[in-house]
Amino acid sequence: MASGRRRRRLARTLLEIFAAPALALIVLLSWQLAVPLAGLSEFVLPTPWQILKRIGQDYALLWSNARVTLAEVVAGFVLAALTGIPTALSIFYSRIFERAVYPLLIALQTIPKVVLAPLLVLYLGYGWAPKVFLAFLIGFFPIVIATVVGLQSLDKAMVSLVRSMGASEAQTFFKLRLPAALPSVFGGFKVAIALSVIGAVIGEYVAAERGLGYLQLQANAQFDTTLNFASVVMISLIGVGLFFVLSLLESRVVFRRDAAK
Repeated sequence: MASGRRRRRLARTLLEIFAAPALALIVLLSWQLAVPLAGLSEFVLPTPWQILKRIGQDYALLWSNARVTLAEVVAGFVLAALTGIPTALSIFYSRIFERAVYPLLIALQTIPKVVLAPLLVLYLGYGWAPKVFLAFLIGFFPIVIATVVGLQSLDKAMVSLVRSMGASEAQTFFKLRLPAALPSVFGGFKVAIALSVIGAVIGEYVAAERGLGYLQLQANAQFDTTLNFASVVMISLIGVGLFFVLSLLESRVVFRRDAAK
């Protein structure tokens, strides 16, 4: 009986570990087989193997542009975190600030960021500034909202308890509020880092001389579909890599509770 439960637990663990790689492999194999069967040329839709070969052939070109996009994404995300956390704290601790700023944040979030890109180029030029600012702008809102929600999720009775024991507001924040809010904060970070990739690439579409978005535009102009797909793969790898870096950091600093399922 016990050995049967252990085997089922092991099988479930292996299934959870290999489910995503297995699904990705099935999709890629289906793609690889479907393209020649449909008679599609490389110009219309390259196979995964052709894309992988192109990444190997043009690795230096792709990596030199990927470094630019990566720097823009990280700079925009860091700026969003450094401003988003203090803004969320101000919203949480000040009702007046919340009433004044919250509607503006919501109004700003409803504006499609792609329509702001030409204006950012007009005011900030063709350098790094518009791409970094767009990555910051698109990642700022999730960090603010997630942090506020995390701070508000703490049980009021718990706060009253520690205050009755003589804890100051600073002690309450660092010992109680912050640890309780960290899961939500990192949830906001994960959303923001993915959106920052989108923001940086949109900025490169509008005005850039380097970066993966710029490389995609060049590939389009040359009707090089394989290079275009290779750029998309590199953009995806940047987003996935940064997401897992944040996940690793979260596992080191956040106390994990078992999820209710």
